[in-house]
Amino acid sequence: MKKPILLMLLCVCLVAGHAWAQAVVVAGRVTSAADGTPLPGVAVIERGTTNGATTDNSGNFSISVPSNAVLQFRFIGMTTQEIPVNGRTSINVQLRSDEQQLEEVVVVGYGTQLKQELTGNVAQVSGEQIANIPAPSLESALQGRAAGVYINQGSGKLGSGVNIRVRGAASVSASNQPLYVVDGIPVTSTDLGSTNTEPLNPIADINPNDIESIEILKDASAAAIYGSRASNGVVIITTKRGKAGKTNVNFNYYTGWSRPTKIREFLNAAEYKELFSEAAENEGYDPTEIFDFFGLDINSEVDQNWDEEPFQNGSVSQYEISLNGGNEKTRFYINGNYNTTNGIIVGNEFDRAAGRLNIDHSISDRFRLGTNLSLIRTLNQRVSDDNAFSNPVQLNALPPIQPKIDPETGELNRRTLYYNNLIDQRDGFNDALTYRTISTGFLEFDILSNLTFRTEHGVDFLNLQEELYLGRLTEDGGPSGYGYNAQFTSINYNTNNTLNYNTVLNDAHKIDFLVGWSFQDANSNSSSVEARGFPSDNFKKIASASRIISGSSTGTDYAFLSYFGRANYVLNEKYLFSGSLRVDGSSRFGKNNRYGTFPAASAGWIITGEDFLSENEILSFLKLRASYGLTGNAEIANFAPLALYSASAYEEESGLVPTTLPNPDLRWEKTKQFDVGLDFGFLDDRITGEVDYYIKNTDDLLLNLPLPAVGGFSVITKNIGKLENKGVEFVLNTRNFVGEFSWNTNFNIAFNRNKVTDLGGNTIFGDSRGLGQIREGEPMAVFWGPKYAGVDPDNGDALYYVRAGSDETTNDYGLAEDQKLGNPNPKAIGGLTNNLSYKGFDLNVLLQFVTGNDVYNMAGFFQSVNGDFFDNQTRDQLERWQQPGDVTDVPQARLFAGNGSQKSSRWMQDGSFLRINQVNLGYRLPETLISKVKFASARVYVQATNLHTFTDYDGYDPEVNTTYFGRSNVMLGHDFYTPPLAKTFTIGVNIGL
Repeated sequence: MKKPILLMLLCVCLVAGHAWAQAVVVAGRVTSAADGTPLPGVAVIERGTTNGATTDNSGNFSISVPSNAVLQFRFIGMTTQEIPVNGRTSINVQLRSDEQQLEEVVVVGYGTQLKQELTGNVAQVSGEQIANIPAPSLESALQGRAAGVYINQGSGKLGSGVNIRVRGAASVSASNQPLYVVDGIPVTSTDLGSTNTEPLNPIADINPNDIESIEILKDASAAAIYGSRASNGVVIITTKRGKAGKTNVNFNYYTGWSRPTKIREFLNAAEYKELFSEAAENEGYDPTEIFDFFGLDINSEVDQNWDEEPFQNGSVSQYEISLNGGNEKTRFYINGNYNTTNGIIVGNEFDRAAGRLNIDHSISDRFRLGTNLSLIRTLNQRVSDDNAFSNPVQLNALPPIQPKIDPETGELNRRTLYYNNLIDQRDGFNDALTYRTISTGFLEFDILSNLTFRTEHGVDFLNLQEELYLGRLTEDGGPSGYGYNAQFTSINYNTNNTLNYNTVLNDAHKIDFLVGWSFQDANSNSSSVEARGFPSDNFKKIASASRIISGSSTGTDYAFLSYFGRANYVLNEKYLFSGSLRVDGSSRFGKNNRYGTFPAASAGWIITGEDFLSENEILSFLKLRASYGLTGNAEIANFAPLALYSASAYEEESGLVPTTLPNPDLRWEKTKQFDVGLDFGFLDDRITGEVDYYIKNTDDLLLNLPLPAVGGFSVITKNIGKLENKGVEFVLNTRNFVGEFSWNTNFNIAFNRNKVTDLGGNTIFGDSRGLGQIREGEPMAVFWGPKYAGVDPDNGDALYYVRAGSDETTNDYGLAEDQKLGNPNPKAIGGLTNNLSYKGFDLNVLLQFVTGNDVYNMAGFFQSVNGDFFDNQTRDQLERWQQPGDVTDVPQARLFAGNGSQKSSRWMQDGSFLRINQVNLGYRLPETLISKVKFASARVYVQATNLHTFTDYDGYDPEVNTTYFGRSNVMLGHDFYTPPLAKTFTIGVNIGL
């Protein structure tokens, strides 16, 4: 018996001795693959054992393991890696972000929620996706990334208003812009400026590189917690916060240049003389005489290329440094950023300097507090409205036979057919200077282990200083100079107070309750003064003027008081239920309807949690969800329900004049939304996505109803009308290759159909030159007017269809009936993103598309009208009718005859486009190289934005919507000398220390 026991002991000793002889000490460093920063706290474990180690603050580790062991590297938010030792003593590891794990937590109203338990529809965009994109405002960086979110930049003017529609337009007269919430606080997102009719964009004040994530709440279940202001969706912006560990210092820099996405071609001097001489002769004029009458020299040898003059080579640069770190008690994030952009339009520049300090501190295990402080300064050197003669793009109307420089004076030519607005750029300026802070502070207290009270207070303080000066030689400033100064101050205060309870009972019932109240008070004040009579253009301040011609001051405010609650219930990790209720009180509504109630309910079923799918190897996740709820819209004038009076003076006597009629019954717009969706995952989530169908019905529209002027009042706000949006959204994510070479793809597409179902028998008309109207039974802002039928091949007359559906045509414009001509609302929008990486290289390509919408170019009245007046013409007008039998769409050139110059569908085109929105190619320098200069990481990259646009629209840019008419819901899809977007190329570097 003893011999077998001794033999076994001997074998064990031999094996142990052999294993001990083969043990090695492995040391190395673990860093982030995203930016190369060290990762402290990474678990390094010998697979199949409890033997392990943890990385220190510098990401270093050391562990003793057998030479044939396999090491597992685990870190929250990162993909776990397994690496065989194979006898090595040094192993360095880069961990990549686990996108699936990062997306598990979604920011929702007043809290967060696990994505798999979410029963509403929330689009999520990470801060990394929009960082270092050379766009003044973060909205443009969201294009093509969120299903059902239509973003139209409107024009290439820096810092101008951006139109965003979340699942279509939900209002006629009220705003269709979403509610913006930054770190829990609703912020000012409407224009305060006065020097231009076209709006400024206050969201451009926010530094995109400060953003951790953006969540867009789309359906009622997700958005109804914001009640009366959620019908247009809610954009929740969460800024970056500190993380415990080594202090990471990051430096980012990029610089680049830009050009317009397109410059239109106009007639050269020879072509101009040919066309207009012919147009004059066709109407019986002597070309030389009629040219001379309008100050034009038909024998001029000048060939001025005016179509290039509105534009310049733009430039962009950004400097940024950030610090991130702390310990278990206190964590901090500090950022300083300076961005300067010289626009592609002469005289247009945008500069932003921003600083941020976010601190989180744990007083004890039960008390936590924190603050988010930001300071922002922006300077927008603006250009004139699209409709102004001083708009640089209107230079293309000038005849090419007139020079830019007057040969007699050597100065800018003042004897051009229209105003040479380069004089405005030389002798004037229009500056909008903003100082702003969006700052919050919070305190959290754990009353019980699962009951938390949170109070947060925030202020959005915005000071806008506008200064305009036009010199004595400018069109609007002559003859003695003109100055205007305005000061706007907006203080938006908000407090949220919530009590949150969560628990799990019997490992089956997960319960989460939230109740709270909030209060918002926003007031704004302004003062302005304008003057004339300046001694010279070197004296531009109001104090130098001889005459103060006007002055004004205004003040306004509004308040919201709200109570809200939400309950989430999860049964057995597969049956999901959620409900919310918000009661809003607003000063903006009549005394009879001061409060509104906005409920929502939703449910979900994680089908893959059922036993009948437990052994399924293809379907990794399947969730069915549905929601229904009520949201509101409160974005109207602050005193719409009240009878208002304004002061009026006659001689030296002052009095009061009634200006608006009262409506004490004015109430909220209400949008009822139903959503049903399916979230899916296949092949261990190599393929994931979601499909949604929704119906949004809005009634009690807040309608600015026109009144007959004879009554002394021009408009009254009433609740009249109904509107419907319904659509489908589809998102597909694929991990095509996983490993050393990785390739991920995201595709999203959304279809929305919009219809005004009831308008009380009214029709709302847009500008007299535009085609936009709002009519019952039609989409918002449908194009309506006479339909152009081309040219009579026998005589060159412009033809129009007599009536809709008829082939009968007429050359008498007055006999052509108005009919539906087109629709500015796209049928489908979407984007396709591909992310590829191999070793140190990475490539990101984003395609964005919009299809099925029409664009109406109102500038065609002047620049594409076969020589009706002396404005220079686009080159397509050379294809005019000249002799019987010619088949063309361009009528015979007839000077002053109005042959085809009336408002019609002649200048309406398909606005569909596919745009290569962003291409970013980067290379991460190897650690062996950067360690010599003590860098933790270094990445260099080249980037192109708006690289190319595929479109049939022959205007400057299909992504256009003139905002000369303001953010009008009637005048959508209109182009009027509106500048194109910029095509930008940048090179940059990201360095981690």
